[in-house]
Amino acid sequence: MTDMTEGASTRASETEKTLQEGSARKGGTRRGGGDPATRGRTTIADGVVEKIAGLAARDVDGVHAMGSGLSRTFGAVRDRVPGGSKSVTRGVKAEVGEVQTALDLEIVVDYGVSISDVARDVRENVIAAVERMTGLEVVEVNIAVSDVKLPDEEEEEPESRLQ
Repeated sequence: MTDMTEGASTRASETEKTLQEGSARKGGTRRGGGDPATRGRTTIADGVVEKIAGLAARDVDGVHAMGSGLSRTFGAVRDRVPGGSKSVTRGVKAEVGEVQTALDLEIVVDYGVSISDVARDVRENVIAAVERMTGLEVVEVNIAVSDVKLPDEEEEEPESRLQ
């Protein structure tokens, strides 16, 4: 619908002129200045990186568990407490900076697998997951193999005293 009256066309041209002048003064940028992605800062907690790394490490074939025997024993007790949840950060320590992170992992491997192959696969999987999800550069992933799970060994879960 077009209004052909003289007053309406004058108002429309004045509005267009004002908008064009405003755009010219601002250089065509949006209000607030700059790209919205650069307004503010994002920080990532150590625990977030530890969870991502722990889950990525557990996805690798040949990794039986994470953490030392003692931490797995305490974790098994904690897992049995009502309302308790399985700790995905067990065996993982992260140091997170502004743009980089370094990780230490402690794993238990299954008997019969190549430890060097499992360590390489864990390292690759952890680096890929952490860098993709956080945008941080992973500078190192140190892996300590603390045990080998033998096929005839029982799981290291303490017996419950409750019946």
